[in-house]
Amino acid sequence: MNLRAVSRVLGFLAAAIGTSILPSVILAIVQGTSDALPLALSAALPLILGVATLLATRGGHVDLGIKDGFAIVTFGWILAAFFGALPYFFSGICPNLVDAFFESMSGFTTTGSTILTEVESIPPATLLWRSVTQWLGGMGIIVLSVAILPILGIGGMQLYKAEVPGPTNDRLTPRIQSAAKTLWGVYFLITVAEIAFLMLGRMSLFDSICHTFTTVSTGGFSTRNASVAAFGSGYIETVVIVFMFLSGVNFSLHLWVTGRRMPSYWKSEEFRLYTIVVLLSTAVVAASLVLRNGMAPLETIRPAAFQVVSILTTTGFGTADYLKWGFGVQTLLFLLMFLGASAGSTAGGLKMMRIGVLAKYALKTAKQEIHPRAIFKLRYSGSVVPDDVMLRILGFFLLYMAIFFVFALAVTFMGVDFTTSMGATIATLSNIGPGLGGVGPASNFAGMPLAAKALLSFGMLLGRLELYTVLVVMTPTFWKRT
Repeated sequence: MNLRAVSRVLGFLAAAIGTSILPSVILAIVQGTSDALPLALSAALPLILGVATLLATRGGHVDLGIKDGFAIVTFGWILAAFFGALPYFFSGICPNLVDAFFESMSGFTTTGSTILTEVESIPPATLLWRSVTQWLGGMGIIVLSVAILPILGIGGMQLYKAEVPGPTNDRLTPRIQSAAKTLWGVYFLITVAEIAFLMLGRMSLFDSICHTFTTVSTGGFSTRNASVAAFGSGYIETVVIVFMFLSGVNFSLHLWVTGRRMPSYWKSEEFRLYTIVVLLSTAVVAASLVLRNGMAPLETIRPAAFQVVSILTTTGFGTADYLKWGFGVQTLLFLLMFLGASAGSTAGGLKMMRIGVLAKYALKTAKQEIHPRAIFKLRYSGSVVPDDVMLRILGFFLLYMAIFFVFALAVTFMGVDFTTSMGATIATLSNIGPGLGGVGPASNFAGMPLAAKALLSFGMLLGRLELYTVLVVMTPTFWKRT
């Protein structure tokens, strides 16, 4: 592993985090709030350390190897979460470093789980920083670094592979730096569009910015205790539904469509599955609300759609307490927590592409049993899925489920009830936010034991980086000289 190259990129990330805190510092100074000094200190520390590291490692052009990419992504995310926790800790909003780190990791991994009980009592500048962590984490602070790496004299292809470890790793343009910049361009345009639409609904500029940052990143942090429901606006809820759905679409697909390289979204098999799951789940939840809760049919569509899209895209916003909607709805939403939205989106979970391939593999296996001498090719979106890709998807699925059960079991041994343990584990591993039981949409993670918060923080990191990126770094083989 090239320690100078790794240190240089991590130094840049530290400086970038410090710079990202500066808008919050300015807002706190302008408003004269008590968090101005804590935010200023939080910005200064990573800036000084980052600049010092950059100066100490300057000179020469170095390409990153595979090990370098994995190390930078994993340690970069941990570093970002640590420095991002400083405003919460220095201001006293979080009483200890574990809570502060949990809140920050939840932000950068776009999980949305929180230990804060009174969000509206927190100064606006710190709430802005809380939203910024999710916006940065949404597309990936590492991808942003890839766009800037040429300035540092470091190539970034291996970094991009480690940051986007999904079933496919298509390079969108011949140069990876250009691809990263283009992705951020689309991300920025969607952000601007949602801010404009929310302001048309008479949401303040501050709330529009914060909620947009946490919608397009599928993060779910809100400036209100009651989340989006606090605004009491059907228009605002509809806008959020639309942009949560768009943010759950593969961003490469956005590029293909806007670049006229693809006739329509519907040509994508993953997009079709994603849309069908949303529509069917919304219909089931709406029907349940009519039959069980006695609601008028037209009154159920928006709350059902909002909660389904929020959970499936792993955003985690809430307009209602779905724990009061009956066990059937809870079970359906719990299953959706595992699925997630599209690969290449800002959402967490297993991803629709993997689910689609696994379903086709199951059908192929059934056909093979009936016709043992026949040869069946597994195709997805018109392409044959190679056996090695299929094995990686199966391995990922089994590992994901194994980690879920191990973490849930571990949390129960920390004194947490079974339902809450299951809900908290999948809420953090799939980067959703709210879960079941004591961590449902009307509750938070404040009452969880510190050990559970530390474990679940690690679960957020695993989920955000899709398991292998982190687990590879933890193996003895990774650290051996080759």
